[in-house]
Amino acid sequence: MGIPEWNWLIDYASPYHGYMYGVKQHIYSGSTPFQRVDIVDTYTFGRCLVLDGKIQSSALDEYVYHEILVHPAVLMCPSLPREALIMGGGEGAVLRELLKYPSIESIVMVDLDKQVVDICREYLPSWHESSFNDKRVELLHIDARKYIEETHRCFDIVISDLTEPVDEGPSYLLFTREFYNILIKRLKPGGAFSLQSGSLSLPLLSSHAAVKNTLECSFNYVCTYHTYIPSFDSSWGFILASQDRDPGELDAVEVDKHIEKNGLELKYYDGETHRSMFSIPKNIRQALEEEHRIIEDDNPVIIY
Repeated sequence: MGIPEWNWLIDYASPYHGYMYGVKQHIYSGSTPFQRVDIVDTYTFGRCLVLDGKIQSSALDEYVYHEILVHPAVLMCPSLPREALIMGGGEGAVLRELLKYPSIESIVMVDLDKQVVDICREYLPSWHESSFNDKRVELLHIDARKYIEETHRCFDIVISDLTEPVDEGPSYLLFTREFYNILIKRLKPGGAFSLQSGSLSLPLLSSHAAVKNTLECSFNYVCTYHTYIPSFDSSWGFILASQDRDPGELDAVEVDKHIEKNGLELKYYDGETHRSMFSIPKNIRQALEEEHRIIEDDNPVIIY
């Protein structure tokens, strides 16, 4: 059998290596005032959201990413969360996961790029499952840092689903020491903050380490966890932060009881998965300990 005449999407992890995806069909291509947006159907991972040439999520495995971004953070709360804040999250899948909890009374989702959200609403319906239409959701298209600085609301849980803190990118100032010092004031007692924090691949680890170091300037407890995301072809890093509870205290039994008690139907996250996510290999732990940089408003950490 001959090789199909594919179009190829190359997602560059650095100037020296990247990942290739065979594109079956281009669904949407365009630019917003903030970034380039593509929706493509790939042969291997199905439909994908691509921002500035980098895959953000795919139909095959987006549930892996979004389940572990949301549910461990909910577990951190002493009681089930009532008020939540999402920064970013344009696909609507973070909304979908949070809305599985009947305790949720309100969610503020702040995503600067309205065009991306509108594109996702049209082309990625299986991601959001009409969550944007839920009456508990308040959708704002403003700068998230400005919102945090000006609001008087406090939240049980804050979830950051933003692109990496590239210094010229739209989300850089949402990863700095100054910002986290403001954000922590918007968390209720017992509240939790979770965020995606970049690849745990050894050549690219410095960005995750810098984010973790920066969070440790503001929060009492900061914990890395990770899982392999097939469409990223990488072990991907996430961080849980809290003033009141060490995320390392969460155990598999507690996770399974939480899932059963709340009647959650999850495809990926359970107690056994939780154990593996919070087990960090020795070489990664050592590399994280050796990185001491902190991200500040006037001191970015350059990543590719």
